[in-house]
Amino acid sequence: MLAHIVVSGRVQGVGFRYSAQQQARSHRLAGWVQNKTDGTVELEAEGDAEQVRSFIQILKKGFSPFIHVENVDVNFDQNNKGYTDFSIK
Repeated sequence: MLAHIVVSGRVQGVGFRYSAQQQARSHRLAGWVQNKTDGTVELEAEGDAEQVRSFIQILKKGFSPFIHVENVDVNFDQNNKGYTDFSIK
């Protein structure tokens, strides 16, 4: 399963991308995460459907007290893109 995710809130300059990468790897997910110019963070995560959904639930809570997630927009696709690792762009 592939999830395309856009997260808004206090998510830039607070370690969000690094934390997302670590959590994705611990869930055995592949994909990427990057800051966007509008202050949001964009991710693609693919792997086992249950692991993807678990990752999204953790992501919604934020990874630390410095991160404040206001909104998470998720679009699912059953077709994977074939990522081999989870990278920070």
